[in-house]
Amino acid sequence: MAEKRDYYEVLGIAKGASEDEIKKAYRSLAKKYHPDINKSPDAEAKFKEINEAYEVLSDPQKRQTYDQFGFAGMDGAANGFGGFGGFSSGGFEDLNDIFSSFMGGMGGFGSSRSSRRNNGPIRGDDRYYRMNVSFMDACFGKTETINLSVDEQCPDCKGTGAATPGDIDTCSTCHGSGTVITQQRTAFGVFQTQGVCPDCRGSGKKIKKVCPHCSGQGYINKRVSVDVKIPAGISTGQQLRVSGKGERGSNGGPNGDLFIEINVLPHDKFERSGKDIMLDIPVSAVDATIGTTVDIPTIHGDVSMKIPAGTQDGAKLRLRGKGVVDLRGGKQGDQICTVRVKVDTKLSAREKELYKELQKLQKNSGKESIWDKFKNQFS
Repeated sequence: MAEKRDYYEVLGIAKGASEDEIKKAYRSLAKKYHPDINKSPDAEAKFKEINEAYEVLSDPQKRQTYDQFGFAGMDGAANGFGGFGGFSSGGFEDLNDIFSSFMGGMGGFGSSRSSRRNNGPIRGDDRYYRMNVSFMDACFGKTETINLSVDEQCPDCKGTGAATPGDIDTCSTCHGSGTVITQQRTAFGVFQTQGVCPDCRGSGKKIKKVCPHCSGQGYINKRVSVDVKIPAGISTGQQLRVSGKGERGSNGGPNGDLFIEINVLPHDKFERSGKDIMLDIPVSAVDATIGTTVDIPTIHGDVSMKIPAGTQDGAKLRLRGKGVVDLRGGKQGDQICTVRVKVDTKLSAREKELYKELQKLQKNSGKESIWDKFKNQFS
């Protein structure tokens, strides 16, 4: 018989390892060497060795005895090793956790617990759709018609797939649960799995005579036109819900909903900031200096606006109520006009003459010029 290895060495841990470290090492090695997963010839022997080490080191009393007397102190304490019968309840629960992770949570050794499949009416999943909307349509709203392929509940059988309610029987294989449990005996115990019933495919029902309208499917596929009302003031990223136009339900359950995410396309001149409209407006140096009145484009049409004398570049002038309606019923937004002072680059002879005359007047006025004010800041 091969000489036994130190239990700490088997689990790859230090002698002062904590309970959590012992358990973590055991779970990792048990997964790695379990014979159902690891097909190497020595996997079974290693798996038994790992369980034996864990059985001792996970029990504070046995661990203390082992630390003091070694294997000599284990005589009689570990005679049950070699199969599942010698494991304590704590180790057995750990193995159930491990095998649940192997099989995606589908049961464990000796477990009689099972989760019943939901074979009642199940609502379908929601569908998602992205819609581009023009800038102006988002500002004022519109109704858009979209075409969809939709699986709708059969109006004759109401989604059951049966010709009449009397044509529906409980599945004799799963007795209406929609699931079947199988057990397999191995050298390590009884392995139990739960799966979908192959006869009723999880519905828990058997249909004697199918609905002639939908051929037993419970639904019919239709091409439908849906009118989608786009409210005034909607913004990019907001969603509209169309009830019942999502994925089909099952076992007579309703369809999910259709969610339409809005993407507002940009305008070549206007911009939006919430419910306000932003617009840059060019103003000549002369008009900015002495003031004027101009017709400003808005999403509602041209509006007359006064440019005050002495308006500076970057000044923001507000046109109240010329923005976008508040989607939640609040006050309508404004249009904010940002002044961009523009200097003429092409002047007539008369314009040049007048500018030169103005320049002379400014120099001879005795007032501090704009340039002088700037230079004096460096003095």
